Parts: sequence; structure tokens; C-alpha cells
Amino acid sequence: MRKRDFLKGTAVLLVVRDALALGSIEKGVYRVRGDVRINGRPAQRGDEIRIGDTVTTGPGAELVFVVERDAFMLRQNSSVSFGADVMRVVTGAILSVFATGKPRRIETPTATIGIRGTGVYVESEPARTYVCTCYGEAELASRDEPAARETVRTRQHESPRCAGLPLMRTSPRTR
Repeated sequence: MRKRDFLKGTAVLLVVRDALALGSIEKGVYRVRGDVRINGRPAQRGDEIRIGDTVTTGPGAELVFVVERDAFMLRQNSSVSFGADVMRVVTGAILSVFATGKPRRIETPTATIGIRGTGVYVESEPARTYVCTCYGEAELASRDEPAARETVRTRQHESPRCAGLPLMRTSPRTR
């Protein structure tokens, strides 16, 4: 994801989240592009995504949506499921803006990310997880090496990390 696209996506999510807080937008699907499915059924604008649902996107697809008070942009070729306080990113990429006040957790095959009222971009692959904390605080931990953990505090996506075996390390990728 190019930095320009990332910033544009973050801006969209902040507008959606703020509109939700003001009561001027409903929860659910805000924008659909391409083959997007909720629990295997094609997604449409206005569909609600609930705790327990799994959302998938195909090639070239994208979805902007709100679950409770949190806003998301799911990128192509992704699969994400939602629990009460956990979001499981099985594969793919998601940009998230979380409402403050309620701790959240993101799980991928290689990492667990504790969120405290923040914006975060996550790319999940079978052997690695790329995490960019846009602003706020996140605790990153390797699933295979629990001692490999780090707390990241940022003001503006200046601390990307790649979580995989064996340790957390600064990602060589530029955004």
C-alpha cells in the first residue's frame, strides 16, 4: 500500500468514525468494491457486520465498514473475523480506526496486537505480520515467541513493525 493511499484510507476512516459518533452514519457497510462476502454471502451497502461474522474480499476488492464504534477498510484478498474483543486477520490487509475507551486485540497467525484507542494497519501472511500503528498505542507480541514483545506509541505512523519469527524488528518496507 502506498503512503498516499494509506493516508487517504486513514482520512476516510476518520470521517466515517466521526460521522458515526455524531449519529449521521449507521453501523455496517459504507462502501463495497468488487467481490466482498460476509459469511459467504455477497456484501451490499448498508449490510451490518456483527460480532461472530467473517468478511472476505477477492482480487481487486475493497470494503469500508463500521462494527460497533470502530471503522475499517479491508483490502483485497483478505479474510477477517470479529469476536467480542478480538479481530482475527487470517490473511490480507486491514486499516482500522478504533474508538477510545475499550481495549481491543488483533490476532494473526504470527502476532497478537493489543490496541488502546488507535489507528492501525495490519498485513497478515502465514509467516509474518506487518503492523503500522498510525497513532496511539499498541502492544505487539509474537505468537511463537511470547517473550518477543514491544509496546509502540506513535503520533503518526512513524513506527512500522514486522512480527514474525523469531523477533519483532523494524520493517525494511517503506510505506
